[in-house]
Amino acid sequence: MTEKQPQPGTRQRIDKWLFFARMAKSRSIAQALINSNNVRVNGDLVSQASFQVKPGDQINLKLERRDLVLVVRTGGERRGPFEEARLLYDDLTPPRKEVEKLTLFEQAQRLRGSGRPTKKQRRETDRLYPDLETDAD
Repeated sequence: MTEKQPQPGTRQRIDKWLFFARMAKSRSIAQALINSNNVRVNGDLVSQASFQVKPGDQINLKLERRDLVLVVRTGGERRGPFEEARLLYDDLTPPRKEVEKLTLFEQAQRLRGSGRPTKKQRRETDRLYPDLETDAD
């Protein structure tokens, strides 16, 4: 059984390529990304899903939680598993900044003064505003 391999230098619609490369769950979602001005090819804004990409094109993609910079290696034939889709592009996205993660112990600790005021702090606050009536009676 011989599979058809895309010919080098061939072009493919960008919505199909985004779908085959697993950047969008469906072609309609890929088209919505394009229509909402979240896709650039070689620095130019792409406004139509029928735009043709070729190997060597750089795609800047703005997704909900991250921005991707991809270089097209080849066009796709089908939406396959991730390992197959990964062969369609080179990922040039800069690494994310490391966010300092708190340990479980640090998360469980409360900072002094956070939360409800103590009885002593409440009395001190009441002394600052002697004009206010209290409902203590």
